[in-house]
Amino acid sequence: MSPYDVIVVGARCAGAPLAMLLARTGHSVLLLDRASFPSDTLSTHWILRPGVELLASWGLEDRLAATGCPPIDQLRVDFGSTVLSGTPTAANGPATTYAPRRSVLDALLVDAAREAGAEVREGSSVRDVVWENGVVAGVRGQDARGVPFAERARLVVGADGRGSTIARAVGAPVTKDRGPLAATLYGYWSHVPADGAETFVRPGLGASLWPTHDGLTVVALTLPRTDFLAHRSGSERLYLDTLDRLPELRARMHGGRLAEPVRAAGLLRNFFRLPHGPGWALAGDAGQHKDPIGAHGISDAFTDADSLARAIGQEFSGALAPGRSLARYAARRDAGRAAMFEFVCRQAELQPLDEDFTRVLRASAEDPRLRGELLDVFAGSRRVEELFRLARAGRPDQ
Repeated sequence: MSPYDVIVVGARCAGAPLAMLLARTGHSVLLLDRASFPSDTLSTHWILRPGVELLASWGLEDRLAATGCPPIDQLRVDFGSTVLSGTPTAANGPATTYAPRRSVLDALLVDAAREAGAEVREGSSVRDVVWENGVVAGVRGQDARGVPFAERARLVVGADGRGSTIARAVGAPVTKDRGPLAATLYGYWSHVPADGAETFVRPGLGASLWPTHDGLTVVALTLPRTDFLAHRSGSERLYLDTLDRLPELRARMHGGRLAEPVRAAGLLRNFFRLPHGPGWALAGDAGQHKDPIGAHGISDAFTDADSLARAIGQEFSGALAPGRSLARYAARRDAGRAAMFEFVCRQAELQPLDEDFTRVLRASAEDPRLRGELLDVFAGSRRVEELFRLARAGRPDQ
C-alpha cells in the first residue's frame, strides 16, 4: 500500500476533526484508535463557545443538536458572596454551548471523518513510530484481531491524549509542567433539573452542572488532591460526602438519582509539550492539558484540529520552508493559551479569590456590562486577558 499523507493516532475530539478536515481537502488520511465507537471517556463535557463555533463552521453543530443534546444559553457562576447570572453573548447573539455525552460526540466526529474520506480503523493500538534517517515515517501496532501492522505516512499526528504513545515514542519534551493540582469527580443524575450551565466556587471546592443527553445532568466536583488521596471509602462515597459541603446544591438534588457509577481522576497534569518535530505533530491533550475545572479540553482540541489542518496544508504545499508552518502552529497555540493556562491552574489550586478578582466581582454587582463581560469569559466567548485587564483596572473601562 502507498504511504498515507497523514496518519492520525487517536480518534476523539482532536484526531477525528483533524482527519475530517484533511480528508475534505483531498489528503489521504488513516485514522487509528484503540477504542470502538460509540465509546465513553473521561470528560468535562462542556464545549465552550469557540468549540461550538468550529462545529458550526464544519457543518456539525446541527448534527449534534439533532442527537438531543440540550443547547445551553444561560450561565450562572456562584462565588458565595456574589452571583453572576445571565446569557453570555457572542458576535451574533447568545453564546450557545453544549455538554454532550462523549459516547455521542466522539462517534459523531468519527462518522464525519469517515464520510469525508478518511480511512478509519477502530480497535487498532499503536505501539511505536517508524523512524527513517531521524524522521518519523509511520507507525507500528496491532489491529482489533491482534494482527501486527506497519503503515507509512508523510506525517504522523499524536491526538491520543495526555498519556500520548506518540509523544512518548518521539520524545516530545515537556516545556511547562505545573503537575496535577486538583482531583475531579463527576456523576450523571436523573431528576436534577439544570436550565443552563452552573458553577459554584468556594475555597477548597468547586462544582459545576450541565444538562446532557437523555435528560441527565452532569454534576462535577473539583477538590484538593490531598482530600482525594486521603479518602479510603471509594469514589462514590467521597463524591456524595463532598456534595454535602454545598447544602444549597444538595437541596436541589433531593429526589435525584445517580444514573451511573461516579467517575474520578486525581492525576491530571497541567502541561505543555512541544507539539511538532521531524515527521510528527501533536494535537489536543497530547500536546497541552489543563485541569478540567476550566472545561477547555474539548474546545482546545477542536482549535488544535482546525489550526493543525491548515498548517499541514501549508507544509505539504511547499509554500514555506519545511517545518515552518508546524512551528507557527506551535507558536500560535502557546501564545493563545498562556494566560488561560495560568488562570485555570490558579482555579485548580482552589485557594480563596485574590484581591484583584474580588474587586472586579464587587464592581460587577453594580455594572451589568461588567457582569456580562465576566460571563463571556467563563463561556469562552471573550478572552481571559480581558478579565485580567478588568482586574488590573478594578473597574470596567469607561
